[in-house]
Amino acid sequence: MEIVYSVKDMQHTADKLKHSSLSIGFVPTMGYLHDGHLALIKQAKEDNDIAIVSIFVNPMQFSPNEDLDKYPRDFERDEMLCEQNGVDYIFYPPKKGMYPEGFQTYVSVDKLTKVLEGASRPTHFRGVTTVVNKLFNIIKPDKAYFGKKDAQQQLVIKRMVKDLNMDIEIVGMPIIRENDGLAMSSRNKYLNLDERKSAICLHRSLDRAEELIKLGVNSADRIKNEMRKLIKSYKYARIDYISINRINDLSELDTIEKQNTLISLAVFVGNTRLIDNIWI
Repeated sequence: MEIVYSVKDMQHTADKLKHSSLSIGFVPTMGYLHDGHLALIKQAKEDNDIAIVSIFVNPMQFSPNEDLDKYPRDFERDEMLCEQNGVDYIFYPPKKGMYPEGFQTYVSVDKLTKVLEGASRPTHFRGVTTVVNKLFNIIKPDKAYFGKKDAQQQLVIKRMVKDLNMDIEIVGMPIIRENDGLAMSSRNKYLNLDERKSAICLHRSLDRAEELIKLGVNSADRIKNEMRKLIKSYKYARIDYISINRINDLSELDTIEKQNTLISLAVFVGNTRLIDNIWI
């Protein structure tokens, strides 16, 4: 495994791989890897000749009041996990390499970013699409792997790739969960013991929604109300949003559409904001 620090070196390496007709699977991350990331890496390795992981805590996708400075970092651990899981290259650029002085070019996806996470974090997706676009230009992957926990992000990236005619396949991977159902996230590290017990309310509320749908309930309002009641029964949980949307365009639904519905939520557990979802 090789660690590449500079943008030019990574571009040169990617060019050599492409000229050798080797396929590249790419997993973009902000580091502090967990089993969810490792599932993406394993799939990238299985599907492609070369697996590349980027580790870059992207400042552009954090607003001023968010957790950029305290976002968990442990590159030595990440390096060990990548090596153990067959990664061929880690791209680990400095901030000035990705955003040189005078940087002023951005990539935005319009309608898909105005709801859900975009409504709560208005500058977030411009940062995501800009950095992912740059990483795609640098690494030139054949396939890129994203977890479905960040459901809206995956849909936004797919839209960007389609609209900008990028020759890249976006592969969505299932959510990886802890034994009690909590979706794995680097931010779970912030939770104290009491908050960690409350954090299962996200998954349990989604389980409740799925139970209701199986019982024939198709009213989005009724399902959201049941989810709210369950979450509010947990001491440390505070709802940011619960939303039921059509998967392809994220338009809000009044009635569940089987095979085309995303139920998603964001909840503050203590001071930690967690997200989760199910795809119907």
